[in-house]
Amino acid sequence: MPEASVILNAPAIQRALTRIAHEIAERNEASADVVLVGIQRGGGPLAERLATLLAGIWGSPVPCGQLDVSMHRDDLDQRAAPTIHPTVIPFDVNGKTVVLVDDVLFSGRTIRSAMDSLNDFGRPQCIQLAVLIDRGHRELPVKADFVGKNQPTSLAEKVQVRFGETGKEDEVVLEKP
Repeated sequence: MPEASVILNAPAIQRALTRIAHEIAERNEASADVVLVGIQRGGGPLAERLATLLAGIWGSPVPCGQLDVSMHRDDLDQRAAPTIHPTVIPFDVNGKTVVLVDDVLFSGRTIRSAMDSLNDFGRPQCIQLAVLIDRGHRELPVKADFVGKNQPTSLAEKVQVRFGETGKEDEVVLEKP
């Protein structure tokens, strides 16, 4: 059985998200032009939480959507039938600053897929990236604009992000083989 250690507990996750929300607000003065898009599955709950925090900072609601990137992945031929999750983007992304939100940044391939998929919905003015955990090991030149925690890992280790929305306690766990 793999050895596991908690690297972020619920209060630490909340502090990281609060910091990220303030960093997004500082970088983007025109709050009406900012929309959040969570990458299915882990980025969805994070985007919703960030939208709530940003609404408190800016005093107005922040549009929030969810994006499935399964059909835009570059490893489709290496997988069994992909699990498709709903894409819900109930707003226009044209000319907006889209903050893509994901739970863990690893190789960068999911982010590339997300940018390809987002282009199906229009042409944003700017795309920024917010992640809860950056674990390194990039295969593509992708860098997050907003990071909750940098967590160096080995390739054999796994990072599991668990959310209260899925019936589990909020935590980020590092699993070692």
